[in-house]
Amino acid sequence: MLEDASDALGCACAADAYAASSAQISAQAYVGEGVRVGARCYIGPGVVIERGAVIGDDTRLVARLFVGHHVIFGRRCIVQPGAVIGGDGFGFAPEKGTWVKVPQIGSVNIGDDVEIGANTTIDRGALDDTLIEDGVKIDNQVQVGHNCRIGAHTAMAGCTGVAGSTRIGRHCAIGAAAQILGHLEIADHVQISSCTTISRSIHKPGTYTGLYPSSDNASWARYTAWVRHLDRLADRVRTLEKEKKK
Repeated sequence: MLEDASDALGCACAADAYAASSAQISAQAYVGEGVRVGARCYIGPGVVIERGAVIGDDTRLVARLFVGHHVIFGRRCIVQPGAVIGGDGFGFAPEKGTWVKVPQIGSVNIGDDVEIGANTTIDRGALDDTLIEDGVKIDNQVQVGHNCRIGAHTAMAGCTGVAGSTRIGRHCAIGAAAQILGHLEIADHVQISSCTTISRSIHKPGTYTGLYPSSDNASWARYTAWVRHLDRLADRVRTLEKEKKK
């Protein structure tokens, strides 16, 4: 039940939803069955919170965002308008020339002091939960795929895309429009420059940058293979130059 119905004037709240008396629930919000809203929370206008979700103390859901069923927020989180937290991940399997939807039965678990920007989407897990650890800061229009794990105190700038089942370490900084492929491991204390595509796991701290002009795919693959061997080629040239001077 709601401890103070006046806090929820104009919203739709399930009979078994609970909100602390110090919480504020705005007009046109929807609070589903079994939801728990902690002390001093702010649930803004037009926010939808599906069944079984938990909103930790002092968390602010600013306006018109979606929280999927059984999503868990820690304390002191801030979520900006338009975010979708706990929608279905992109899970499909090919079958006889068509795509069959794979049920997404995990959820999203968000730690304390997390901030999530406007129109960002964090998909629920296919099996296990998608995890956002304490202190993570996520900018606007970021996509985090299902079953990802974002380590504590990592910051991700706008328009970054992280494909499913990738694990990003702690204290990482990811520049705007970076793209990280799925099923990768990113070590702690990694910095990824803007517009960089990460296609392999990163096991050592440091700064990683990959800016490359577009071309047809076959040429791009060939150029990339050459670039990866430039250090070795440069060593050979230096060796030949030394031998020539002798």
